[in-house]
Amino acid sequence: MGKRGRACVVVLGDLGRSPRMQYHALSLARQASLQVDIVAYGGSIPHEAVLKHRSIHIHTMAQPRFINLLPKILYPVTLLLKAFIQFTMLLWFLFVKVPAPDIFLVQNPPSVPTLIAVKWASSWRRAAFVVDWHNFGYTLLALSLGRNNVFVSLYRWFEKHYGKMATGSLCVTKAMQHELEQNWGVSARVLYDQPPEFFRPALLEERHELFCRVKKDLCHPIGVYDIISRELENQEPSETLFTTKRNDEISLKQNRPALVVSSTSWTPDENFGILLEAAVMYDRRVAARSEGSDTAEISEERQHLYPNLLFIITGKGPEKEMYEEKIKRLNLKHVAFRTMWLSAEDYPLLLGSADLGVCLHTSSSGLDLPMKVVDMFGCGLPVCSVSYSCIQELVKDGQNGLLFSSSSELADQLLILFKGFPGNCDALLSLKAGAMETGSSGRWATEWEDCAKPLITQAVSQNAE
Repeated sequence: MGKRGRACVVVLGDLGRSPRMQYHALSLARQASLQVDIVAYGGSIPHEAVLKHRSIHIHTMAQPRFINLLPKILYPVTLLLKAFIQFTMLLWFLFVKVPAPDIFLVQNPPSVPTLIAVKWASSWRRAAFVVDWHNFGYTLLALSLGRNNVFVSLYRWFEKHYGKMATGSLCVTKAMQHELEQNWGVSARVLYDQPPEFFRPALLEERHELFCRVKKDLCHPIGVYDIISRELENQEPSETLFTTKRNDEISLKQNRPALVVSSTSWTPDENFGILLEAAVMYDRRVAARSEGSDTAEISEERQHLYPNLLFIITGKGPEKEMYEEKIKRLNLKHVAFRTMWLSAEDYPLLLGSADLGVCLHTSSSGLDLPMKVVDMFGCGLPVCSVSYSCIQELVKDGQNGLLFSSSSELADQLLILFKGFPGNCDALLSLKAGAMETGSSGRWATEWEDCAKPLITQAVSQNAE
């Protein structure tokens, strides 16, 4: 593919938090047999498979962090200054530091100054230029500035103008494909996110080892002494919160809490307050049923015990501390929260060990899909997801997950799914079977081979003519 045998993947963001672009790099190296240069910011550690691949070379840019120290009154000046510094740095890497590639593959958003810099570099180095549309950058900017802001309008113009100049385009949903074609004049091919091979249900031994590794994180609650910390105090060394080991045999505890996982970037397009409200409702209803009088209804309910819930929230982002302060004030009896950041190797194991996933992503454009849900399905994990315009391209309500629009709906779903946990929760087991089927029906390598590789091959050939 191409005379030079090279590709350059451009991410104006933290590479470790850009899994789709990491998977692109692996596929370009493994399936297209190219040398791959990645130009990105540092921060989180990328997956081990990326770091160890001999054909993948990571070029780390320094982030202009001093800009964040400028006063908010200078925000318009800050935006322009940040874009100028990023633009200059991108030009240095793409024009000088990185060997000339056959193709540049760039993540969008951010659009400014990325698309401009990559277009200029592709023209100078006579390389193809492919955009992978994850979302629309102007809609993210509009979250903080408002849709009618002049900067948002200018940003949209640049995004559309330079996006149309690409040799080829990929996107993440059919809804986005339609929007690009109808209103942007861009013909894009849908490349659905699919889980790579390391997202799968975890083995019992892997679960036990994982919970041993994170035991210290589980012991320290967010500002309170809760149901989980009390349980961990009385454990033997061979035990974890969920598993026990006797004579080298590992088994799941029957009285274990249900493990619910949510991954978030702690940004305004994910209303984490919905999950907190639902947790409070679940806690109060379970407390009322366990402490109520012995009416016939209560007696019947007690035959279907409701478990304690442990929510593990992974991710980094600007609103994390604000929500941690809110969690401290909840005073819950049957629900506990832990926030943590896991390695790229441990995160799939956590998903593969959980009982339910929760997704609060709503999309600034309403046209992209949450990759976290794809990862959850890869691990056979059913999902409760916020409902929005195109989410049903991924979450089939009642088959591999449930959709909700409010905290009360989510609380009802938690009660329905965990009734009789762990052995008699038929509704949860049915969704789990659906999630397993979805996760096993497609994998990233196959999807990339069928959808991305032909487009990239065509773009390189078209550029060489």
